[in-house]
Amino acid sequence: MMVDTQVRPSDVTKFPVIDAMLSVPREDYVPDDKRDTAYIDDNVDLGGGRVMLEPRTMGKMLDTLDIQPNEVVMDLGCGLGYSTALLARLAEFVVAVEEDEDRVAEAQANLSSHDVDNAAVVQGSLTAGAPKQGPYDVIVLQGAAEHVPEPLIDQLKDGGRMAVLFSDGALGTMRIGYKLDGAITWRMAFNAGAPVVPGFERHQAFTL
Repeated sequence: MMVDTQVRPSDVTKFPVIDAMLSVPREDYVPDDKRDTAYIDDNVDLGGGRVMLEPRTMGKMLDTLDIQPNEVVMDLGCGLGYSTALLARLAEFVVAVEEDEDRVAEAQANLSSHDVDNAAVVQGSLTAGAPKQGPYDVIVLQGAAEHVPEPLIDQLKDGGRMAVLFSDGALGTMRIGYKLDGAITWRMAFNAGAPVVPGFERHQAFTL
């Protein structure tokens, strides 16, 4: 029902994306007290200013990225592993990054229980990424940002792409960044909304 009423009507047409969203049980990757809300057409609160992106946003983002079976993906802020499980069905390998040690363990346990063997969850700062495992063909941020730290751009392969939901107050725009000759060019994909991931806020210059 989620796919038929939220994802397909949002112009998500690529079969691998539809198949992944039909196959991965979303309710198994949310906190126990949120299982009843796993399939609502809204972001699911994970606490600490973090969310699981709504199905429409997730589906359109994956559809736009067009991830190939030979690509390596970094999933920043994987939560309890849902986005990583989806990405793992599309990519060759997924490196997921989470900051909280308990969340890392829970996400890895969730993925293992569903036999997702082409993904690993590592602990570290989301703004620093996972440079030891890079560079990456694709980088995805699970939430919104006001700016993208340079170390993350450095971990994207030349010719690679990055999906970031840029926040501007209550509004947001999903953009795909294409890296060429070390520089990123951003293209608007669609409108969406989510809280800014802690650490991805725009730093205001000090003025007298």
